[in-house]
Amino acid sequence: MKFIKRLLCKIVVFFFASTIMAVVAYRFLPVWFTPLMGIRMLAQHSEGEPVKCKHKWVSISDMSEHLPRAVIASEDQRFMEHHGFDFDAIRQAAEHNKRGKKMRGGSTITQQTAKNVFLWPQRSWVRKGLESYFTVLIELMWPKERILEVYLNSIEMGQGIYGAEAVAREHFGKTAKELTRSECALIAATLPNPLKFNSATPSPYMQKRKGQILRQMRNIGQLTIDDSH
Repeated sequence: MKFIKRLLCKIVVFFFASTIMAVVAYRFLPVWFTPLMGIRMLAQHSEGEPVKCKHKWVSISDMSEHLPRAVIASEDQRFMEHHGFDFDAIRQAAEHNKRGKKMRGGSTITQQTAKNVFLWPQRSWVRKGLESYFTVLIELMWPKERILEVYLNSIEMGQGIYGAEAVAREHFGKTAKELTRSECALIAATLPNPLKFNSATPSPYMQKRKGQILRQMRNIGQLTIDDSH
């Protein structure tokens, strides 16, 4: 019994130590590979498809200034104000889902970053619990600019495409820095389901969504990031 207790204590200590160290490390180091990339590559291989993983890390200063504003307008308009969880959005999503309409989530950019970088995509209570844990760590240890930088480099933006630089090159034939305001809004319009929506060949729905995001970007105004947040 004592052996089991000691083993459990060691496992708990290792878990907290390793996860905290990982979050601290990614505060400074590029995220070159994520669990989702590995999962998608294994799925492609098992289905006999060509394995595709387009990804290139670039700093946020090497992205269009419009892209952070576009994803905030699309995904998390209170990103600069909350500390990882937008409880109003969670409540609204719960009420929306109770009405039996198409399921909608209330995840913030920080929560999505925690999931993309450290966890797996399938929904479960275990994953949501770990996602909340990593969200708290990220908000405590990373400034908002770093959260956006990691998010924009790790988010899935198409079939086998991850991050701003990859989608800019694959879909628009340019660098992330060269993306226009309209192109950034179009990319942001795909993020609810980047495997369904394609920024290279936008549907009428995506064009409509792009227009909505462009208007919301004007409402957000100039994005200022306080590293002391």
